[in-house]
Amino acid sequence: MKPIKKVLIVGGGTAGWLTAAFLARTLGTAASEGVQITLVESKEIGIIGVGEGTFPSIRGTLAAIGIDEAHFVRECNATFKQGIQFVDWVRPRGAAGIDHYFHPFSMPSQRQGGPELLPYWLQGAAGKEVPFAQAATMQKYVADASHGPKRLDDGDFLGPMNYAYHFDAGRFATLLGEHARSLGVAHVLATVERVILDENGAIDAVVTRECGTLSADLYIDCTGFRASLIGEALGAPFRTLNDVLFADRALAVQVPYPLPDTPIPSYTISTAQEAGWIWDIGLQQRRGVGYVYSSRHTDDARAEQVLRAYIGTHNAGLSPRLLKLNVGYRETHWVKNCVAVGLSGGFLEPLEASGIGLIETAAYLISYLFPLDGDTAPVATLFNNLMKQRYERVVDFIKMHYCLTQRTDSRFWIDNADPSTVPETLREKLAMWHCRPPHRLDFITDLEMYPPSSWQYVLYGMEFQTALNANHVSYPRFEEARKEFQMIGQMSQRALANLPPHRALVEHLCQRDLLKKPLLKSA
Repeated sequence: MKPIKKVLIVGGGTAGWLTAAFLARTLGTAASEGVQITLVESKEIGIIGVGEGTFPSIRGTLAAIGIDEAHFVRECNATFKQGIQFVDWVRPRGAAGIDHYFHPFSMPSQRQGGPELLPYWLQGAAGKEVPFAQAATMQKYVADASHGPKRLDDGDFLGPMNYAYHFDAGRFATLLGEHARSLGVAHVLATVERVILDENGAIDAVVTRECGTLSADLYIDCTGFRASLIGEALGAPFRTLNDVLFADRALAVQVPYPLPDTPIPSYTISTAQEAGWIWDIGLQQRRGVGYVYSSRHTDDARAEQVLRAYIGTHNAGLSPRLLKLNVGYRETHWVKNCVAVGLSGGFLEPLEASGIGLIETAAYLISYLFPLDGDTAPVATLFNNLMKQRYERVVDFIKMHYCLTQRTDSRFWIDNADPSTVPETLREKLAMWHCRPPHRLDFITDLEMYPPSSWQYVLYGMEFQTALNANHVSYPRFEEARKEFQMIGQMSQRALANLPPHRALVEHLCQRDLLKKPLLKSA
């Protein structure tokens, strides 16, 4: 078999450039006697920019490819994300009961040798009507006060609170491109017009308008929803999920802050609406706001009315951008000598920031499973199994947000709660969790994007009922747990005193990066 010496990534954006940088960092490039990596992209195609939110895994990815945190924050208009606040998901606005819950990124507190807190929270050890996320971690308290997750002198990607980021997707792709090129990735600006297959049905070359024919040993398809290589040329089938996840449209708009020093929330705000939900993401100079909705439950004109009501009449001059979303995934991401990464492989709506997380997963797997000897078949089988199962678990996690709703005020929410729209794998999990809380044994680490704690925060944020009466004797440390909950509440005050306001943290990092520039030039 012919060893793989040349990789051609078709398409830029976050998917293309993140994959290029990760491969360059882990495999080396032609300049370092590694693999020759080339990225070809058309200057005619822009960034969709829906996914401005990330999951905490992005910190490890940025560290692995060698991007400085302060530089990333300044260049990408980035802010910190400590979780997601879900508003009106359980019941409609104005109904009696708690109107929101929080999905923090920090794990539930557990001292060495201490009791696991969730079972005792279910038994009331934290007090009545105290949400699990508030009882078991300090993060909700910190985030509600608009403070950041780390101190000013904490090192890159370190802090007492777990966190991810919000950022400008276009600027992030630009930064990744600059970094990948500095690592030795070749860049070609050209539009791919045709794909040539060999006698075995593998890709032999791509033909571009500006630069003629380009060939490689391995091709990575980052062409977005078009899926020019994996879909159009190789015919890998796409599994639609319209029967499970209904949201297939988005209206997105950039909203300026009323004042330069407006506090920045350090979490995504997700507010449920009559036919979907609105994301609200705070960047440094603006908010990214968008309505994700189902075209079967509303129309574009009504969706724009809902979005405009949310952003207010003082933003009446803003023009939302309509995005049509192809919700689903390919069960086969790797076909012969072609791998799909990003939207060409699948898209599961921006809830819980799965898009960029799945790009990270694909880039990681390609890098560490890379078939240097050219034998792609066994690697493709493993890659496809891992990606397919990860997608299945993400679908279950996203659907759980919807199917546990108590809302009956619109057809969208009624249909989402219909058991026939819930995957059997999720129905089985929920059935088990009626008599016991989620446990790590319910999850397979290498296949999961979201840890067990994320499932717990959402499950009980949506007011799922778990009855522990049958095995009450299994939890004898009630008083110890009660004191632990009290201590978490007390420590929250100290955490707030030690952590700076979110905007101050962001401005500090931007200034730190600016001060580095003269030193770099003089060196």
